[in-house]
Amino acid sequence: MFDNKSILITGGTGSFGKLYVKTLLERYNPKKIIIYSRDELKQFEMQQVFNQPCMRYFIGDVRDGNRLRRAMKGVDLVIHAAALKQVPAAEYNPMECIKTNINGAENVIEAALDNDVERVIALSTDKAANPISLYGATKLASDKLFVAANNMSGGHKTLFSVVRYGNVVGSRGSVVPFFQKLVNEKAPITVTHEEMTRFWITLQQGVDFVLKNFERMLGGEVFVPKIPSMRVMDLAKAMAPRSTIDIIGIRPGEKLHEIMCPADDCYHTYEYDDHFVIAPSISFSSRSNDFTHNALNETGAVVEPGFEYNSKNNKHFLTEKELISFNHMAEE
Repeated sequence: MFDNKSILITGGTGSFGKLYVKTLLERYNPKKIIIYSRDELKQFEMQQVFNQPCMRYFIGDVRDGNRLRRAMKGVDLVIHAAALKQVPAAEYNPMECIKTNINGAENVIEAALDNDVERVIALSTDKAANPISLYGATKLASDKLFVAANNMSGGHKTLFSVVRYGNVVGSRGSVVPFFQKLVNEKAPITVTHEEMTRFWITLQQGVDFVLKNFERMLGGEVFVPKIPSMRVMDLAKAMAPRSTIDIIGIRPGEKLHEIMCPADDCYHTYEYDDHFVIAPSISFSSRSNDFTHNALNETGAVVEPGFEYNSKNNKHFLTEKELISFNHMAEE
């Protein structure tokens, strides 16, 4: 799938992009890997680590459609990871979030179609399911754009799909580095609500899931991994058993529990062995909406009416010991 392919990653200097590149280089023989991002310093720093002949670094913003079209010339596969992701920042800077997360998504789609890219996967978030934050709402709009893009392709071969998962252990903006900073400073641990839960996944698990879904995708589906949940209070106790914990209240746009497969989508949600697939609610002109089998011929079945996959009703909750193990995995 990835050997001798040209691959472009928007927002490629982030935590996901760097590990994705590392994994591609270790497991495959890509023809070209293009990092497309707007931060020249991060690109310079990344070049010191990843300077193989196949690597290319393009300065550019997903808001710039013309630059994206040029960058995608000759590209086979695209991972769209660029986004404004901080929930409170999006609440206070709504138009900036919309320009990057929605207008940027449209630009990625148009550039991919214009260049006959084979496959595009856009990274989403659990906050896009039944969103209450502006960040979540923009990512839901982005997801809808990528799903509908499969009807826009016409004579083009391009397929578009979405991968949605929860909080990534140790990534930029994750609670783990924040808690660790408080531990190092011997400051009280601040938790927004004592009952808060979150989905939990390591960065490598997220990278592997995206890699696999390039092989699975039919186009138009939202892939959701089966991953554990954790209680934020348990995480705080695991990381700082001797620290004081202060409850400070839920922040603007923040949920008590996160959702990845809403109950409203249950009639077109399919359960597979290790993941769910949310099929499009719209009809495609080129093929059926039957997602009981994927491109790898794995088999799924429609979930029961009323089914909702959320971080509170998850069957698998991490213990404090498991949380410590997950944190160590993220550091490796």
